[in-house]
Amino acid sequence: MRKTLSASHTQEPRVINVDKNAAYPPAVDELKAEEQLPKTTEFRQVKYLNNRVEQDHRFIKRLTKPGMGFGSFNTALAFLKRI
Repeated sequence: MRKTLSASHTQEPRVINVDKNAAYPPAVDELKAEEQLPKTTEFRQVKYLNNRVEQDHRFIKRLTKPGMGFGSFNTALAFLKRI
């Protein structure tokens, strides 16, 4: 987060949406204490608020997943017969 906040093209965030990972609250508190993050930044730790970001790469995952292995035993068998 420090790297993102210090980038020249980054504006001060109004809201930060994260999942329920326990590491986020202490990190945000530390950034606010060090004044790298404005005290007025709202921190929302709700499981489903970040869903839009997670869904952004769903299409890519759907394309790459079939190539990660054989879908069934018959597919593996057909592949091995060609070798």
